[in-house]
Amino acid sequence: MHTHAMSLPLHTLAAGSASSVTGSILGALALIVAAAYVFARLAQRVRQPVVVGEIVAGIALGPSVLGLLPGDLVGLFFPAEVKPYLQILAQLGLVLFMFGVGYQFDGSHLRGHGRQVTTVSLSSVALPFALGAGLAWVCQPWFLRSQMKTDGLLVPALFLGAAMSITAFPVLARIISERGLQKDRLGAMAIACAAIQDFLAWTVLAVVVALANATGPWPLARMALWSLAFVIGLMLIVRPGLVWLLAPERRWAGSTAVHAVLVVGLLLCAWATEAIGLHSVFGAFAFGAVVPRRRIDETAPEVPERIEQTSLFLLPVFFIVTGLSVDLAGLGWQGLVILAAVITVACVGKFVGAAGAARLTGATGREAMTLGVLLNARGLTELVILNVGLALGVLDSRMFTAMVVMAVVTTIMTGPLLERFHPKSGRTVAPPLPASRTRADAGPSTGQGSRDLVSQDEAS
Repeated sequence: MHTHAMSLPLHTLAAGSASSVTGSILGALALIVAAAYVFARLAQRVRQPVVVGEIVAGIALGPSVLGLLPGDLVGLFFPAEVKPYLQILAQLGLVLFMFGVGYQFDGSHLRGHGRQVTTVSLSSVALPFALGAGLAWVCQPWFLRSQMKTDGLLVPALFLGAAMSITAFPVLARIISERGLQKDRLGAMAIACAAIQDFLAWTVLAVVVALANATGPWPLARMALWSLAFVIGLMLIVRPGLVWLLAPERRWAGSTAVHAVLVVGLLLCAWATEAIGLHSVFGAFAFGAVVPRRRIDETAPEVPERIEQTSLFLLPVFFIVTGLSVDLAGLGWQGLVILAAVITVACVGKFVGAAGAARLTGATGREAMTLGVLLNARGLTELVILNVGLALGVLDSRMFTAMVVMAVVTTIMTGPLLERFHPKSGRTVAPPLPASRTRADAGPSTGQGSRDLVSQDEAS
């Protein structure tokens, strides 16, 4: 039998190996989709965003839960040869998701809300950033340096500061819609603050990525120049080109053509930022932000929805890839201390930063606390940043695990605390969405929900 196997042509053996890997990938995807669905429905039953259930599903299928059972079940369901392919699918889902986040980003959130929004936004970024950077300094002796690619403290400190400062814009918009806060001044204010915070946090993260990838002053300067050229090109060439290309009078600019243009554009921009030395998510986000939404609404408004649905299918793979790096059992007593510190710093930074600034600028105590609760939700956006940090090697496994748990905890606590400080939000619930939109809180809702918040606020 051994002789027969050795006598088989190499291409036959390769075909058999490829077929085996393909089967393993299909089986893994089936398990991922099923687990994501079950946990998402359970999350909805307890009035939590779907993204919470899917994140928990990813953790459950990793070493934290499945790995504790007899036998190597994690290795059985997700063998080593399958993981690279899952990584590719996860990155594709992530790029499509970040296009949606950029598409959803609406500059009108930043206009007309005045000094209070600016003050609250800056305060609820500055305080978590400072506390996150301080936490990196305190925890430095406990870092597992063998798992990190940077020896200094600057990059990990900047990264933790940026990660602590983020607010999950898509999840926040969904929570506000579900709680019936569209016409509430606090709802529009929270959306405006989240927009500013995310812009600042992603800017800082871009700097962190550049610092981590640069090998000296000139490579860093070159990366900065290429990044500036990329942004200018998007604003002066890509956006006007899309406005002309997607004009309604173009007979060929139907749904299929628009879909192709957007997908090709976001993939090319993701490739460009990856080539520059930044992460691919920046390119996809930037392309989504410059897409002329009015043109899309006139020609093919359903196209962003299709791209979103594709990302929502692939995002559970991203959660599983994340969950495979989360090991709660491996935290140890030092890891538990880090976990407690991370959750405390995250909550205190957002609550005190947002609520304190709101109170000082004229909000009532209840309004200030409600704003602090809303801006403390981190959700999927936090996981995107954490995976960037893990790939860069600025996080070790214990800090990564602690930060993922923090993202889940801060998102879970938003609903109950919101009912506590803003009781009417628990009684005024938005009408249910169609079946195709029930998972939108795991990702962007093509910008419509957040733009509705602004339009309703302006109309009132």
